[in-house]
Amino acid sequence: MKPPATLENSPAVALLPLCVDLDGTIVRSDTLLEGIFALPLNARVLWCFSGLFLSRAVFKKRIAESCNLNPSLLPYNQELLAYLQQQKAVGRSLILVTAADITTARLVAGHLEIFDDVIASDGAENVKGRTKAAILTSRFGEKGFVYAGNSRADLPVWRAANSAVIVNASRNVAGAARRIGAVETQIDERPSQFAGILRAMRPHQWIKNILVFVPIITAHAVRDVWGWVHALFAFLAFCATASGIYLVNDLSDLSADRRHPRKRNRPFASGAVPLHFGVIIAIWLLGIGLELAILGKILFIVLTYAVMSIAYSAKLKEMPLVDVFMLAALYTIRLFGGGQSSGYAVSFWLLAFSNFIFLGLALVKRVAELKAIGPADSNIARRGYRLTDIPILQMFGCGSALAASVVLALFVQAEATAERYASPSILWGLVPLMLFWQFRLWLATTRGNMRDDPITYAAGDWVTWLVGVASLIILVAAKSLTLR
Repeated sequence: MKPPATLENSPAVALLPLCVDLDGTIVRSDTLLEGIFALPLNARVLWCFSGLFLSRAVFKKRIAESCNLNPSLLPYNQELLAYLQQQKAVGRSLILVTAADITTARLVAGHLEIFDDVIASDGAENVKGRTKAAILTSRFGEKGFVYAGNSRADLPVWRAANSAVIVNASRNVAGAARRIGAVETQIDERPSQFAGILRAMRPHQWIKNILVFVPIITAHAVRDVWGWVHALFAFLAFCATASGIYLVNDLSDLSADRRHPRKRNRPFASGAVPLHFGVIIAIWLLGIGLELAILGKILFIVLTYAVMSIAYSAKLKEMPLVDVFMLAALYTIRLFGGGQSSGYAVSFWLLAFSNFIFLGLALVKRVAELKAIGPADSNIARRGYRLTDIPILQMFGCGSALAASVVLALFVQAEATAERYASPSILWGLVPLMLFWQFRLWLATTRGNMRDDPITYAAGDWVTWLVGVASLIILVAAKSLTLR
């Protein structure tokens, strides 16, 4: 970590108390939104939000008292904390002064153990902007303090301060602060918010939505241009909706993600992207998804998918076995969406095969997550499994893989299949290929090489691509070659 650039730091200024903002400054997030997302889903939520009709200070107080916020999990600005530690070491007085409620402010101050005092909103007065400037001037005198902040609301405070510490401010805010007066230090360690939003949308997960094209292929209607066009609308609808729901999921899972060794680096959990950005973009993506669903003639299916996904994220993911069956259903509903949009209904064989194979993939995902956690942990946050469940889950998954292959074998032998292919016996080559591919996924999972999403893993796996190419060759050969 490079030391912050000190622009002006005279001995006289160094003796003045350093008053530090909380939201967006010490914490790379907004503690009010953190509290809202941490609220338990019960009747108390209505009581909290009714505070908005009284005052913002009352609203903040009700949220702070109801959310059970864990200060140790907040995304702190480590570069600023290092600077504050330096100032504390030379004897400078540090004051936490924030528009957040006093309950939240004291939790943070108690966790960091570097502040000499706390000034915050108290349910009656919202300590922000001019109010904050007036409180600090009354206590320390005009130009009797240094203030560290990050937003346009801090400009009145910087006017009253002797000098400014600018932290992660926009170019316009930083420029305005410099025009007001002296700048003691500027700290800027913000990553690209655009890159963070794009990463939170998980575009690599869109590969799952290719399933909408499967009904056209299995119906042998690859020359139906309009079928492909409507299926494309379905594909885009699922992509936009899924990305919106990923954002909702990340926002609702902040605490659990921050406890996870890898997920804690996600854009919202790490504070790289402001939480309100996530709310706005999630609503926008869900709206686009519904518009595209109307064009693809699958509005009801996409709405059902969205409700199922949100229910999964809110509660069902915590229920053992229910979660994997729901994940399998979320894969399968994409097939129904593609069939409805393109006009080619999902066949019994495709439905039976997909149910088993998707259940197996869902179990792979859960076992991979269990394998990824440390031996000291007994379970995954917001999951209903323990490390001791791994053997039985592996058995369930391998059983699903076998069942999917049996369905495929029965399909190859069916009379309807013989009518569609010139040489249906060639299709028998698909059965060992499918078994090999699934068992290889399970072997990778058992060895700890599997990421927590098997579809993403498979998309970058060269063996999977070879199996896919070999399967395509078998299908073309069975369709076009006649064996004597």
